[in-house]
Amino acid sequence: MTRTLLAALALLGATLTATAAEKEPRLFELRVYTLNEGKLDTFAGLLRDTASKLYVKHGMTPLGYFTPPVNKDNTFYILLAHDNMAARKASWEALRADPEAAPVFDKLKADKVVAKAQEIFLTETDYSPKVEVAAGKADRIFELRTYTTTPGNLAALDSRFRDHTRKLFETHGMTNLWYYHLTPESKAADSTMIYFLAHASDAARAKSFDHFRNDPAWVAARDASEKKAGGSLTAKDGVKSVVLRATDFSPLR
Repeated sequence: MTRTLLAALALLGATLTATAAEKEPRLFELRVYTLNEGKLDTFAGLLRDTASKLYVKHGMTPLGYFTPPVNKDNTFYILLAHDNMAARKASWEALRADPEAAPVFDKLKADKVVAKAQEIFLTETDYSPKVEVAAGKADRIFELRTYTTTPGNLAALDSRFRDHTRKLFETHGMTNLWYYHLTPESKAADSTMIYFLAHASDAARAKSFDHFRNDPAWVAARDASEKKAGGSLTAKDGVKSVVLRATDFSPLR
């Protein structure tokens, strides 16, 4: 085999490797904390002063820190991005071993701050828009929406959002943010969509959805998709919504 051919094969291998790396989807991690009574300020302070900086130090990309405006359940939402699952594992291992993190973990344990923590692993859909992670021009609210589909209809729901719903959301004053699927190994990955919206205010949110639901273009798209699927694309009680406000130290505000 000539040197020229060997060089060509090496170049091809490098190109294929680079292309595969470029196509590998980022991993997103939605962390949902349920805090013990009266511990929200303690948790937020630890994040603001130390933990948020440690995320960046160890290769994670914080996208948003959120709490519900009316927080009866004492919940706190963190959205992080990683290159992939291996990178996530390495980042968390490095963070936990970092001496700077020890006081944070000690405080969380000593003060019994966290009652429960949930990790949800996500990948972007092919129609998720590019999101500028920055503060908005005015105070706004966010909405986390989770859909559970009827059996076999996740692809149909994706098609409806890709071709119709997102555009109609924008028409009626909503801002599309991330659209996600659960990672393939996650429970209910074949029937779950999770996405984020932004609204100017809670009143604007209510007005936008009222107009959206009554838009003839939406009604036609919904009816056509349900006719093709033989019924509703979402399960009974399969649409959940949580209204959120970004903290003062959230990258997305």
